[in-house]
Amino acid sequence: MSSFDYSALSVDDIRSGLAAGDFKARDIAEAALTCIEAADASINAFLQVTPDAAFAAAEAVDAAVAAGKLDTLGPLAGVPVGFKDNMNLLGTRTTCGSRMLENYESMYTATCVQRVLDAGGLPMGKLNMDEFAFGSSTETSAFGTTKNPWDLERVPGGSSGGSAAAVAAGMTPVTLGSDTGGSIRQPASFCGVVGVKPTYGLVSRYGVVAFGSSLDQVGPFARNVRDAALALNALVGHDDKDCTSQPCSTDFTANLNEGVEGMRIGIVPVFMTAEGLEPEVGEAVLGAIQKLAAAGAEIVEVDLPNAAAAMSAYYVIGPCEAFSNLSRFDSVRYGFRDPGHADLGSQYEASRSGGFGAEARRRIMLGSYLLSAGVYNTYYYPAQQVRTLITDDYRMAFGECDCILAPASPRTAFKFGEISDPATMYLSDIFTISINIAGNGGMSVPLGLGSDSGLPVSAQLICPWFEDEKMLRVAAALEREYGAAPIAPSYADLTASSGEPAPSSDLGGE
Repeated sequence: MSSFDYSALSVDDIRSGLAAGDFKARDIAEAALTCIEAADASINAFLQVTPDAAFAAAEAVDAAVAAGKLDTLGPLAGVPVGFKDNMNLLGTRTTCGSRMLENYESMYTATCVQRVLDAGGLPMGKLNMDEFAFGSSTETSAFGTTKNPWDLERVPGGSSGGSAAAVAAGMTPVTLGSDTGGSIRQPASFCGVVGVKPTYGLVSRYGVVAFGSSLDQVGPFARNVRDAALALNALVGHDDKDCTSQPCSTDFTANLNEGVEGMRIGIVPVFMTAEGLEPEVGEAVLGAIQKLAAAGAEIVEVDLPNAAAAMSAYYVIGPCEAFSNLSRFDSVRYGFRDPGHADLGSQYEASRSGGFGAEARRRIMLGSYLLSAGVYNTYYYPAQQVRTLITDDYRMAFGECDCILAPASPRTAFKFGEISDPATMYLSDIFTISINIAGNGGMSVPLGLGSDSGLPVSAQLICPWFEDEKMLRVAAALEREYGAAPIAPSYADLTASSGEPAPSSDLGGE
């Protein structure tokens, strides 16, 4: 086996290296485990590492290669992949970052995870997150915060903070996250990686612990657009176990090299002048607009007249759906149970109070109130009407353009504890929430480092329903201008590997 730099390998590099015999999938698994052990001590992206499962998957890939059947393997053959810890994987714990599910062991495997395994991916473990995906900083996890690899004093974003940080630190080339109001795109922006929230319905939600069932969507993180597109190829498609999932035969890599000449890119003026948008972020997005124009795209202004109401609608719809979904955690069938109670009522109260963190309790109580008699018609029904208006706004806007470009986040990564007010924290997703409400696809693409902070900044691309290949095409054009996302400097050398076996110390087990 020739030596190789694991941290520099793309998905295509791994496949071509397997075909050429430069290394085996087991070598890749060992290198990934070495990287995780070296980097995660300071980052805390992984809640559980699964070496046995990774080696078993690697052996299956190596057997197929040895039999001359590499072409029968899926697009992620031999690729280490980490999963947000709200995705069930048989044989692992699925905690959702909550004390409520601290010891819950998955009884089955989520469809999105199974499709990664079917595509030849190597399951490296489960990744930290805000509790039940309630948060924008991964500070609400019951198992400690995840650090941003670009600055360990700053948050990685959330709620998929562990997924973004693992890619940014070079621990895995691909991870999966979930996005209910920006939980893929915002941490991807903070950590300087590519993050894709596909159109609602492209990826099955079966086996993913629900936050907001009409808002949640699973998508990939990667360090370049093609890797994200290959991961998306593995994930999409109809699933009989999810009534919202849709058939899809699109190859998301097919148009990546076509450029943007002749495309119409929409700009939303109200986004570019929004209160709270930091100058360095606005400057970076304007720079991206100029580069797309220079590459032959036509820049047009589009109007989203009800976008300002998206935040209000989301914080009615989201908590209502969260209240409904979290009612199943009753401490009786599974989950945290406070001992020593003589009656069921006091057991419920103590167990749910002790099992859920402050943000989870806040959203449960808010959802309970909003769905109560006499309040439902005042808030929930109007929020759904606003949702229809926002959806129509996007439909009209995409009659004038092929793709919309906007900021992904109003600012770069903030320091731990810097934002203590929940309402201020919610504004972290001001540019992403409306896309979940309407169901369109959206993604974050890195634009280098901010002129003031020196931290990653990104643009958000938004596409028409089920035309996600358009935003990936634009993202690829931007990547040719700005370059693929680098590994955070402090971890670039740390995660370089010559393919030597991982040390024998504890890696988390299964």
